[in-house]
Amino acid sequence: MGEIVLSEVKKSFGGVSIIQGIDLTIDDGEFAVFVGPSGCGKSTLLRLIAGLEDTSSGTISIDGHDATRLPPARRGLAMVFQSYALYPHMSVRKNIAFPLRMAGMPQDEQARKVEAAAKVLNLTPYLDRRPGQLSGGQRQRVAIGRAIVREPSAFLFDEPLSNLDAALRVSMRQEISELHRSLKTTMVYVTHDQVEAMTMADKIVVLNAGRIEQVGSPLELYKSPANLFVAGFIGSPKMNFIAGAEAAKHGVHTIGVRPEHIVLAADGPWKGVVGLAEHLGSDTFLKVQVDGIGPLTVRAGGEVGLNYGDTVGLAPQAGKLHRFDEGGRAVAG
Repeated sequence: MGEIVLSEVKKSFGGVSIIQGIDLTIDDGEFAVFVGPSGCGKSTLLRLIAGLEDTSSGTISIDGHDATRLPPARRGLAMVFQSYALYPHMSVRKNIAFPLRMAGMPQDEQARKVEAAAKVLNLTPYLDRRPGQLSGGQRQRVAIGRAIVREPSAFLFDEPLSNLDAALRVSMRQEISELHRSLKTTMVYVTHDQVEAMTMADKIVVLNAGRIEQVGSPLELYKSPANLFVAGFIGSPKMNFIAGAEAAKHGVHTIGVRPEHIVLAADGPWKGVVGLAEHLGSDTFLKVQVDGIGPLTVRAGGEVGLNYGDTVGLAPQAGKLHRFDEGGRAVAG
C-alpha cells in the first residue's frame, strides 16, 4: 500500500509561512505531480512527506499510519533527487546495493535485488562501470535503481530531470512513466515544467505561494481551470487573457482562450497585425497585435504563409472561451 494523506499540513521557517494548510490525498499506486513556479513550496512539501523537514502543524499519514513524527528511514519511502548523489569510487552495482548493504541484507539477496532492478532499468550491461563512465540519463537511472531495491511504499522524485538536456528529458519522462506502469507503486514527482506534469501525471497538484490552487487530471486542469493562475500555468504556450470591453461582452471581468483555440479567419471578429511568426514545421506560432484587445498568441498547425507585418483575421473556436470573474475565479457558462 502507498496511500499518502496530508491533513492541514503547515510549515514555517523563521516566522515565514511556506506551506499554508495543505489537505491532499494521494491514492495507492497513483502518479501525482506537484507543479508550480519557483518558490511555490512544492519541494518543501515533498520534503515534509519524506520526513526531511518537520511539519509546523498538521498530520501526514502513510499507509493508514501517522508518520508525522517518524524519521525518514521509518516511513517506507525512497527519494530520488535532482543531483544523482552517486558514489564515484563505487561501481553501478555497489551504488544500487548501497542501501541494502547498510541495512545488513545478505549478499545473495542483495545481488538478486540489484540484478532485478538493473534489468527493469536497462542497466545490466553497466553494472561494473563507475558513474563517471555513464551518461547523465544512465546516472539518473542508477539513482532510481538505488530507490527501487528498497521496495518502498512510494517513490518521491524532486525535479530529477532538470540536469539533463532536452532530448534526454523526453526519454527519461517516458522511462519513468513506463517504470510506474511496471511497478504499480505510488510516485510523487516535483517539477516546475508543466509539460512534464501533463505528460506523466495521473493527478496534478498545482501549487502557488504554499497553497493548492487545483487538483485534477491533466485534461481536467487543461479543460476546466479553476482560476486565472491555473489557466495561465497549464498549457503551452500559455492561455491568452483578454479584459476590458471584449470581456464585458461576455458578462465577465476576463476571458481566456488558448492559442490552439484561435483560428485564422479572414472574416473573424478580431483583426490584427502579425508581430512575430515562429515557423517550426509542425506548428506555426504567431504573435498578433489585435485592435482593441492587445497581443494574442495563435497556434496554427503546419506551415502557415504569414510573416511580420501581415494583416490577419482571427476567431475563437466556439465553446472554447474561458470566463473569469473579478477575483480570477472561473465562471461557468
